[in-house]
Amino acid sequence: MTGRAAFLGVESSATGRRWVGPSGVEDRLAEAVAQATGLPAPVAQVLARRGVTPETAESYLSPALRDLLPDPLSLRDMGAAAERVLQAVRRGERIAIFADYDVDGGASAALLIDWLRALGRAATLYIPDRIDEGYGPNVPAMRALARDHDLIICVDCGTLSHEPIAAAEGADVVVLDHHLGGETLPPALAVVNPNRQDESGDLGHLCAAGVVFLMLVEAGRQMRAAGHNGPNLLDYLDLVALATVADVAPLIGVNRALVRQGLKIMARRERPGLVALSDVSRMDSFPTPYHLGFLLGPRVNAGGRIGQADLGARLLATDDPAEAAALAARLDELNTERREIENAVRDQALEQAEARGLHGPLVWAAGEGWHPGVVGIVASRLKEASNRPAVVIGLDGDEGKGSGRSIAGVDLGASIHRLATEGLLLKGGGHKMAAGLTVARNRLDEAMERLAELLEKQGAGAAGPADLRLDGLLMPGAATVELIERIEAAGPFGAGAPAPRFAFPEAEIRFAKRVGESHLKLTLSDGLAARLEAICFGAFDGPLGPMLENHGGARFHLAGRLEINSWGGKQRVQLRLEDAARA
Repeated sequence: MTGRAAFLGVESSATGRRWVGPSGVEDRLAEAVAQATGLPAPVAQVLARRGVTPETAESYLSPALRDLLPDPLSLRDMGAAAERVLQAVRRGERIAIFADYDVDGGASAALLIDWLRALGRAATLYIPDRIDEGYGPNVPAMRALARDHDLIICVDCGTLSHEPIAAAEGADVVVLDHHLGGETLPPALAVVNPNRQDESGDLGHLCAAGVVFLMLVEAGRQMRAAGHNGPNLLDYLDLVALATVADVAPLIGVNRALVRQGLKIMARRERPGLVALSDVSRMDSFPTPYHLGFLLGPRVNAGGRIGQADLGARLLATDDPAEAAALAARLDELNTERREIENAVRDQALEQAEARGLHGPLVWAAGEGWHPGVVGIVASRLKEASNRPAVVIGLDGDEGKGSGRSIAGVDLGASIHRLATEGLLLKGGGHKMAAGLTVARNRLDEAMERLAELLEKQGAGAAGPADLRLDGLLMPGAATVELIERIEAAGPFGAGAPAPRFAFPEAEIRFAKRVGESHLKLTLSDGLAARLEAICFGAFDGPLGPMLENHGGARFHLAGRLEINSWGGKQRVQLRLEDAARA
């Protein structure tokens, strides 16, 4: 409950949500922004919801990397890390890159491989198998890499890997990570991580690829000081953007600029791996965070989830178009297989979680033989269905390996780390919104009960279905291509910066048709001449579809996101409908 009246009086919509509009303070700020800048009122409303003032509107709409990029040396160990990597380059040392098997790890590895290639150096790529080795460095792998390499760079992992890093005798280890750190650091030459316990946390929103990029910036600075020029780092921002969006890092601060610039670089279609991946994904428009998060990211992840762990990183790093096409095709096949496996696990997990109850501080499910590669995605589905932190665990023998996803305001990674230090987990760690864990089968119930206690203390379980936050009102006739383009300038939108949503009050439904198994296509009107096309995906998976299809001439308040639908060379406005309430 927000303490102010529900927007348009909608206390409980068709999906059970309370609509929350702009506060009085936000309305006044939006008016001030509109007056000072001449921006359309809906754009000013979007900016006001993000705390943008008339004085900061111009810089917010044009985020410049040079203004927002932090000094790399503000992170501990950064100078030593960059210096050691450059030393390896100068001396022609043997370099290994140990990376996580997800998009962030793959993109981080590809950044380093591409940068080293530009300097005439090669590196060995090592990505552990999710099932056989699990997440992060392990003793046998690190020991073997140390025998054949002088420097091992751990990306998107390593902050909690004390024993494996100690086993890398004879090689220096540099860690470039963003996962929550413990009270002590592993015995590496450098651990660069904005989420170390002794960091301020000001850069805690960076993903690992963002940390790697900052290291390359510092390395470039050191090279210039020595009279040498390095590669143009702006060309690497497509990888940073992909990792930032796919790892659900909040699009705030420097992340906004990294993604905004990275999307422009990606649109140039110069990286063979991303070109091939875009083509198999049937991406035929300017890339957006949606494309990165829902088309490209899942395919890069597919290798680490159910196939060969290094396929995604190899795809992102290759400079050979033929190899890129082959890798992209294989990842596309694996992604189809992943969806089938995910659907089977999701149905079982949801049934189990519903039987246990969706109203406590934690929603969880565990099943025999559930594939470790899909438990994280299924946890996301449970989180979305319940507005609660969710954990899904696949059991195998005496252990279970699981993954969790959290909601805003609840730090799941810290609670999982606490459980590991208390001995209730064999292994566990992560960040605020996502975490992984390994638990003994005979301690599963005990661990989940304790996790629920820790999450409840953070406020998990106190909320009902998530409120639907709306930026304001619009009439169908005001929804133009020009307006949407102006709104898009306030992006990119994604985690931490949700896409603007508007309500269309007292709309008439002039046309409603079921599309496929569960979607609904609509035409809505203001009762006069103006009309607006709308699509509601998954409408018949819940109450929205039946209610709107059988509208009986009633009027509805409709809410959703505006988008431009390009078809046949023409651009048309479309509402992606998310919720409705009888007017």
